[in-house]
Amino acid sequence: MTATEPVGSLMQNYAAPGVTFVRGQGTELWDNRGRRYLDFLTGLAVCSLGHSHPVVAEAIAEQARTLVHVSNLFGNELAPRLAGVLDLLVGDGTPLGGRVFFANSGAEANECAIKLARKWAGPGRHVVVSAYGSFHGRTLATLHATGQPSKHEPFQPLPEGFRHVAWSEVDALEACLDPSVAAVLLEPVQGEGGVNPAAPGFLAEVRRICDERGILMIMDEVQAGLGRTGRWFGFQHDGVVPDIVTMAKALGNGFPIGACWAKPDVADAFVPGDHGSTFGGQPLAAAAAAATLRVMRQEDVPALATSKGEALARALGALRGVKEVRGRGLLLAAELESEQAKAVAAEALERGLVVNAVTSTAIRFAPPLLVSDEEISEAMAILQASLDAVTAREDG
Repeated sequence: MTATEPVGSLMQNYAAPGVTFVRGQGTELWDNRGRRYLDFLTGLAVCSLGHSHPVVAEAIAEQARTLVHVSNLFGNELAPRLAGVLDLLVGDGTPLGGRVFFANSGAEANECAIKLARKWAGPGRHVVVSAYGSFHGRTLATLHATGQPSKHEPFQPLPEGFRHVAWSEVDALEACLDPSVAAVLLEPVQGEGGVNPAAPGFLAEVRRICDERGILMIMDEVQAGLGRTGRWFGFQHDGVVPDIVTMAKALGNGFPIGACWAKPDVADAFVPGDHGSTFGGQPLAAAAAAATLRVMRQEDVPALATSKGEALARALGALRGVKEVRGRGLLLAAELESEQAKAVAAEALERGLVVNAVTSTAIRFAPPLLVSDEEISEAMAILQASLDAVTAREDG
């Protein structure tokens, strides 16, 4: 952009930014004033390999010089190969023969899953059951699937066919299932809802109930998937295989791409014309995702998320002002002793640490899966100083 180009105004659907970032490398960010920050949010669990990873950057550059887009009226060589890797990872190393639809975001991947479930189930079976506290997107359908009623009200009437039940409560789920239900849609860890992992054994019970009743089990792995919880996908901690799995965020390490994987007998419900995306699976996005997954597999990021997550959880638990730590792997929340999470996150940003207040009492952490021990120590020192500063202001 040159000095003569106009600067326009953005719609006011985001709060005014306190910082404008211009450069990133690994866990570090720099703003337009030259200040350095540690990024322990990674664009909401997106840049899981860190910012500007050289392998991903080179793959994007090379593909941009080769072929960017041709539309899905034609084939490209990259999307089927990427689908094969995703099928392998969903199977935790065993190919499952599933099929993949590529989109541009997590909301679009979930939209695909909802449409696929309805098409598979047939007329009269259209209801999707999800959990209170969940977050599945901001399209009209995925917004209604989101179990946060306060987000629904400005956009009523929303598409019908969605129900919500208490999180991790088997009896509540079973009680709401009637012949109109096509699918159950759940996150293994509720990210936007406060970083709330599913209760032990809950997902296995959901799998059992869905099998007994002929209902699809859909797992929204948009935030928790691709190594962040210590397994390739969060549902793998419970030893289940869903019928449909959605993913996005970390898939392109910052390049927009989402995917909806489905078992072959479920995927067969779609025929040409049922669903589509202009940009979904284009060569540029597929190249970014393929490079991201290649590095993830080489680095064994699930093992890194486990070890670094344990270290981060221990460090968080030792801080003054932190009451509880919850989550899995490197998707964690620190529950504070006061309702000052927003103030603490703002203070941390001022001191050079990027985190966010996911509730009034909890701060979310989703650093790069390649984060170092030294970076964890530095981040915790900043966070402790921020907690102490906010507490001192409260007491003063």
